[in-house]
Amino acid sequence: MLGSLEAEVLAALRELGEAPAREVRLALERRGIKVAYTTVATILSRLHDKHLVKRRRETCRGGERYVYRAGDIPEKYFANLLKGVVAMFGPSGVVHLNEEIAKLKPAEERELRRRLGLK
Repeated sequence: MLGSLEAEVLAALRELGEAPAREVRLALERRGIKVAYTTVATILSRLHDKHLVKRRRETCRGGERYVYRAGDIPEKYFANLLKGVVAMFGPSGVVHLNEEIAKLKPAEERELRRRLGLK
């Protein structure tokens, strides 16, 4: 599952297209989210480990850095997310989640998609 800050980092990265951690941190700051550079770098690394972002090395002043871009969210990630909901709340938890999503207004659904890093 994605934490709220992970979702915000992923959404910021999707808006940027491709960026190093420093630019992602600045994008978050423009959204009103103040977070340390090291926190953003750690989150991006974890998102990479989860196969939700891709990265490449780039030479810059003082050495090298990673430049990240959002990848397609693997179908297996959503399958695992639903398995987690079932494990925690049982099949009725999935039904309830579906019912709650169906109640969302279009703007709320767009915000949920944004927070999940979906378009």
